[in-house]
Amino acid sequence: MKNFDINEDPHRRFNPLLNEWVLVSPHRAKRPWQGQNETISAETLPKYDPTCYLCPGNVRANGSNNPAYDSSYVFENDFAAMKQDEIIFEEDIKHTFFKAKPEQGISRVVCFSPRHDLTLPEMELKAIETIIKTWQKEYTDLGNIKYINHVQIFENKGSVMGCSNPHPHGQIWAQSSLPTQVEKTQLSLKSYFDKNHTTLLEDYVKAELKAGTRIVIENDHFVALVPFWAIWPYETMIVSKRAVNKITNFTAEEVTAYARILKQLTVKYDNLFSTSFPYSSGIHQSPTDGLEHPEWHFHMHFYPPLLRSATVKKFMVGYEMLGESQRDITPEKSAEILRQQPEIHYKDAVNLG
Repeated sequence: MKNFDINEDPHRRFNPLLNEWVLVSPHRAKRPWQGQNETISAETLPKYDPTCYLCPGNVRANGSNNPAYDSSYVFENDFAAMKQDEIIFEEDIKHTFFKAKPEQGISRVVCFSPRHDLTLPEMELKAIETIIKTWQKEYTDLGNIKYINHVQIFENKGSVMGCSNPHPHGQIWAQSSLPTQVEKTQLSLKSYFDKNHTTLLEDYVKAELKAGTRIVIENDHFVALVPFWAIWPYETMIVSKRAVNKITNFTAEEVTAYARILKQLTVKYDNLFSTSFPYSSGIHQSPTDGLEHPEWHFHMHFYPPLLRSATVKKFMVGYEMLGESQRDITPEKSAEILRQQPEIHYKDAVNLG
């Protein structure tokens, strides 16, 4: 019988945010790969595309014209997942298995800039700060609507993540209910706060900084790390060092520090495989139900699918769909690889060379 080695032996890790487990199988990272290669577009995008429905001045799918915007631009999604209409509804309690209820909400698109060809890692720091200020305004405006109890800010980057338009943009879905993942997080955060009188992520970040092995980037106000319980190969999380529960409570210095770590992290992602790195990212913060929510602690998730190269991705199939999430490469190794990536974008490095 051998002693347990977390870097070699299969084991499970606990995610305290969702109260779930993930299976880690480090030894499988050594197996040969003969799986599917994804096609990664090497197309060079223009600064402006006259056929793009997100570029300034162009006609959108619903026939309206975008203004000649010169920074971030927000509009109502032409194909919204939710509607603002209030619907009369009486729940039929006779049905045990056929529960349904209407969901009222608003969906918006956030164009990051007028440039069709600039993703976050290629943008100037001030432009990223403008995006953050746009997120702050939208969180406030939408959260102040009486029936809105949750505001979800997110980005799907890359066609492999289902992004339907290459013009860099994100989305905001605001709704009357807490989504399932947020509700799970809410329960975990509140349980921890009620017991310890500190936020779960405040204590977690302190422990991670002490361990050091999963830290990718750190500045005075934020930490970017690979979570101990990460599922995706290069999954990361940006967490505020201060226990601030929503983006609107950031100081001016924190806005700048957040913009800087966003750029640094996404540059490292692009540099990893010298490609525009695909991911789904999103912000988790306090619900907008009018309560104080001292248990909440601002954090941002990055879920990228790439595994071994720009053309090899991880699939959530089989055991992951039927049992629980599983990963091969350890979070510690992923953090080490990301940490070693340069902070100068590979395109800029070529130009400098």
